[in-house]
Amino acid sequence: MVAASPRGCEPAFSHPPNFKPDAKWQYSNTNTILLGLLVEKVSGQSLGDFLPEHVFTPLKLNSTSLPTDSVVPDPHAHGYSSFTPDGSVTDATNWNPSWGWAAGAIISNLDDLRTWAPALVDGRLLSKKTQAERLRTLPTGFPEISYGLGILNTNGWLGHNGEIPGYESIAAQLPAEEASLVVLVTSDVDHNGKNLSSLVGNAVTSIVTPDHLWPAPVPTAPE
Repeated sequence: MVAASPRGCEPAFSHPPNFKPDAKWQYSNTNTILLGLLVEKVSGQSLGDFLPEHVFTPLKLNSTSLPTDSVVPDPHAHGYSSFTPDGSVTDATNWNPSWGWAAGAIISNLDDLRTWAPALVDGRLLSKKTQAERLRTLPTGFPEISYGLGILNTNGWLGHNGEIPGYESIAAQLPAEEASLVVLVTSDVDHNGKNLSSLVGNAVTSIVTPDHLWPAPVPTAPE
């Protein structure tokens, strides 16, 4: 695990860029940390104050929060992780998620994510110009997956997946079917080398939207 500081990205900038802009695609949590810092700079608010005022409250996401410590709001499910020195599975529920900050520390639940998925996709909190730009997805090098500004497009599903120790999630919308997909898994332990949340997403969409599959996970390469 690499801890990203919410108040600086100096370790990231100690390395040269992997490639020139627009040359390739590579997912980077550092970019999302930088976005959080930019929000704070422009708004004059902490991210923990900005998100409730401008995102959570307008969308009535009453069970969604950005933690600053390891306290998880009750009630909550326990999450289990194999991110341990010996690979054994342990209860990771109270591992402090604040290291993820803007890149993945937000806590939510199923009902709120069912609200969030269509709001994420239809851009109701954004200007039309900004929405059009973020949905301008480009190839990633992975079959049938393109990526825009913090949003992916896979077989018509628009949204995002995520993982921190103990938990995995998918929140996506299929505009063609007006369907939402929310998957919450309380484990990051792969099944036969495959990501659990993507296995669930693929199984569900193979039944409900067989013409628009959530992609099956690629087996993790052995170390």
